[in-house]
Amino acid sequence: MFTNYKLYMVNLRFNTTVLLVFIMVSICSLVTAQQQKTNLYNEPFRPQLHFSPKAHWMNDPNGMVYFNHTYHLFFQYYPGGTVWGPMHWGHAISKDLVHWQQLPIALYPDSLGYIFSGSAVVDSNNTSGFGKNGKIPLVAIFTHHDPKGERAGTDNFQNESIAYSLDEGRTWTKYSGNPVLKNPGIRDFRDPKVMWYAKDKKWVMTLATKDHITFYSSRDLKTWAKESEFGKEIGAHGGVWECPDLFPLKLNGKQYWVLVVNLNPGGPNGGSATQYFVGQFDGEQFVPVDDQIKWLDYGPDEYAGITWNNTGSRKIFLGWMSNWSYATQVPTASWRSAMTIPRDLKLISIDGNILLTSMPVKAILKLKQQPILAGNVHVKKYMLVTLRPAQLRDGTFWIFKPTP
Repeated sequence: MFTNYKLYMVNLRFNTTVLLVFIMVSICSLVTAQQQKTNLYNEPFRPQLHFSPKAHWMNDPNGMVYFNHTYHLFFQYYPGGTVWGPMHWGHAISKDLVHWQQLPIALYPDSLGYIFSGSAVVDSNNTSGFGKNGKIPLVAIFTHHDPKGERAGTDNFQNESIAYSLDEGRTWTKYSGNPVLKNPGIRDFRDPKVMWYAKDKKWVMTLATKDHITFYSSRDLKTWAKESEFGKEIGAHGGVWECPDLFPLKLNGKQYWVLVVNLNPGGPNGGSATQYFVGQFDGEQFVPVDDQIKWLDYGPDEYAGITWNNTGSRKIFLGWMSNWSYATQVPTASWRSAMTIPRDLKLISIDGNILLTSMPVKAILKLKQQPILAGNVHVKKYMLVTLRPAQLRDGTFWIFKPTP
């Protein structure tokens, strides 16, 4: 009996030790995770209000969709370095478009190629047949880019493929019949943006095809038919057309359609930029109301922007806060690139000219703090001023003495 009792006490001490070790490891893990999060936002050049990856390279926003009270942001991502490489789809989610949680990589390259830009839709009616046991599928539509075909000098190395998720984007299954839209022989055949055209109960794909846009339609996201082309003789043509988007917006009760086209190079300030057209779309053809070249931004720091799907009449825009003329030269250490602040898009008319307006989403006001008053400062040439009272983090900026 004594022996059993002694053995019992030994086991008790052992279990207690294991429990204490477990608790200490858990606490250390939580502290380490919090320290890592804090350290991220203390890094030089790390933006405080814009989404940026924890590490490595990021460019175009992809697959932006709103589902079950969550905003999904996928993005071009290379986990092997801080410059462009074999493309994956990174993934982040948010409840308010301001606070983001980065999730594991969503889509990896495969035998068909790298995973280039694209979109994602909520297939509520299960037109694809991917839904099971009452679960609504998210379907991603993206470009497969075959680097071997590109190096071989072929013209059909970019094709459109799909994948689906039944767990709100956490895991994905690529369709066994990929690609669903084969390249007819166009070197730049990419960046499909897909939306549901309710009037005709079909999906419409807006695809960048070299220097213009091609529209396709499908009933099931698997079989696509060409509808029309747009843009060969209209708009800015200083570079390749990329990352298009098509969506409706109302102005004074009348519905218009906005076609967004990203261009690289050829922007108003050099490098890449985002142009747009306002017009009408009947499910097959897009007809602009005028032939003006209109830019969403006139600054150099926004590209590849598109809108979230499944947000109803509200159109929320997000772009890559960079430019291909300098993207790889940004002096960050372990990560590179950030996204713009999400914006609400609306139409206005000025002297009969229909234009897009973009305003930061109102949720950004949650982060507003008291103004920082620096007081009287004697400005010297190339003076470095440190803002110690900053609420978000300590920050610095340069003041340049004006040249007489």
